[in-house]
Amino acid sequence: MNIALPALIAFLLLLPGFIFRTRLKRAERTSLDFSPFGQIVAEAVLWSFCAHLVWLVLSDIVFSQRFQPLVLMKLLSSAPLSQADATVAVAANFEWIATYFGSLFIAAFLVPTVARAAISRYRLDRSSAPWGSVFRFHDAPWYYLLTGADFTEEEAPDFIVISAIVEIAKEAVLYVGVLSEFFVDADGQLDRLVLQGVSRRPISADKNSIDAGSGHDTERFYEVDGDSFVLRYSETITLNVQYVKLSTEETAGAAGGSPAVSLPAAADRSIASGFTACFFARRWA
Repeated sequence: MNIALPALIAFLLLLPGFIFRTRLKRAERTSLDFSPFGQIVAEAVLWSFCAHLVWLVLSDIVFSQRFQPLVLMKLLSSAPLSQADATVAVAANFEWIATYFGSLFIAAFLVPTVARAAISRYRLDRSSAPWGSVFRFHDAPWYYLLTGADFTEEEAPDFIVISAIVEIAKEAVLYVGVLSEFFVDADGQLDRLVLQGVSRRPISADKNSIDAGSGHDTERFYEVDGDSFVLRYSETITLNVQYVKLSTEETAGAAGGSPAVSLPAAADRSIASGFTACFFARRWA
């Protein structure tokens, strides 16, 4: 008991920091990785210290209960007599101690969840934000690339166009579509993309092989039937990401189901210029 009890006490003291760190962190890698173990422990200890500091102040104000370092030192001691004395003191204040740790664990779960939502909602983690380096989720590069989270709210893209080259039967084929969602694997690598309004064409039918003034560029693409197209990242050769922001007139036209919707000037130069009107027509028709 004289060995297990200090370990249990240390676990209870540090657990809020690990919970807080896990809920606040946005990480694409979920597999076990021992390389940043020291960093993980340091961050958890820091968050635990801050959480206990706040909760001890609140306990003194609300419950008029003050922290007794001597009791904690006796609990962490390996001497049986010291542990026995500390156990009696804990039993005498069990209601307060149970409330303290119970409320602390709940707060360690809820507070970072709300904080992370607020950071994403107000885009405080943008690379250009004043405190972006502090709030930024450095372990989620695909999140920033494929969500447009680095844009301000006014400049946020209306949708993201994905262009990917896939080798099929020893022939390079270009797929173009609007990104719906994406998934990463346990190692934090991009696993698959879900696209909508997908069109395809072989690379051999590139722009250089067609008369630019003939007006037949859009005929190079063939529409892929289906509502959602799953593209595996491991099967792609190259991946192009384009952020598209519609003007007010184009947004109104798209919402009204007009088949004449086109990309703005920046997007019109893309290889995806031919499929976007079909996507909007199908989506809002």
